[in-house]
Amino acid sequence: MTRVTIIGGGIAGLAAAAALAPSTRVLVLERETALGYHASGRSAAMFIEDYGNDVVRALNQTSRPVHESLEALSPRGLLAVAFPEDADAFEADMAALGLAEIPVGDAHSRVPILSRDIVRAAYSENGQDIDTNRLLQTMASEARRHGATIRVGAGVTKVERADSWHLWVGEEEIVADIVINAAGAWADEIAAMAGAARIGLQPYRRSVARLPAPGGHDVRNWPLLMGPGETWYAKPDAGGWIVSAAEEHPMEPMDAWADDMVLAEGLARYEPYVTEPVVRVETNWAGLRTFAPDRALVIGEASGHPGFFWMAGQGGFGFQTAPAAAALLADLVLDRKPSLPADVVGSLLPSRFC
Repeated sequence: MTRVTIIGGGIAGLAAAAALAPSTRVLVLERETALGYHASGRSAAMFIEDYGNDVVRALNQTSRPVHESLEALSPRGLLAVAFPEDADAFEADMAALGLAEIPVGDAHSRVPILSRDIVRAAYSENGQDIDTNRLLQTMASEARRHGATIRVGAGVTKVERADSWHLWVGEEEIVADIVINAAGAWADEIAAMAGAARIGLQPYRRSVARLPAPGGHDVRNWPLLMGPGETWYAKPDAGGWIVSAAEEHPMEPMDAWADDMVLAEGLARYEPYVTEPVVRVETNWAGLRTFAPDRALVIGEASGHPGFFWMAGQGGFGFQTAPAAAALLADLVLDRKPSLPADVVGSLLPSRFC
């Protein structure tokens, strides 16, 4: 039976393991001491089917039935608001996210802390919370049920190709027929280690502040609230209220943390749109969203490196796209005809960069 080693224990690696384990022997290597530690553990946890470019949307649409079958989605809604000077960005947001304009009074009824100076609002029910922990645990459990081994604290330090692929975790050598590069922000580094060409992946930091519920309101049923041009967003979180600066600052791969000035600037962009000032930040964090140059995922075999497969470039779409992305990867690894349309598959293959 083919031996597959997956580098990375975030949602990309675990979904790949769940898809492949019924058909082959799978080993997942995660260098951190917990699964989903980096981007997967710091997700905004939203499913927005119209979020992303056309290729990403195709993966979103294909993934939705799986999310629903796992009962991983719950209603949230998406509300965009604008001042008069925000007209262009607001129109672009409506078109990009499939939002329908609603009376400003309706927006106030959904989020009662909105500023009275807001002149336009748009809403969609097509924004749902994703239970990210359920997805991570379900994928890990499904992989293990079919015999996969998942190891944490197992950072790969060397990758070489001989008759097979040889990987080292410290002094331990692991032999595999197939290597899946699901290393998130570190995926280009893993590729270089294996002698494959880098894609040109770029990690971008995004920071979040957790606040008390504004004005003591019960925020549980409020929608995700988005500023014009995605300059900030806010949403309920475990009885509190999180606000993201929604920044995209290019970073090197790292265990990211929030920059105080960036958070302050993001909160300053958010505050004019609401009546409740930010009086206390309870905690903050940041994650890296790693994009390929064209902002579509990278899934498939590396050119000139048989048996080395990419599962990377998830950007801000990793949980949304995980079921469809993993199914495609499994089809390619197992030499099956993909169920996705050929043009979508072609737009995801790493060969598009060569």
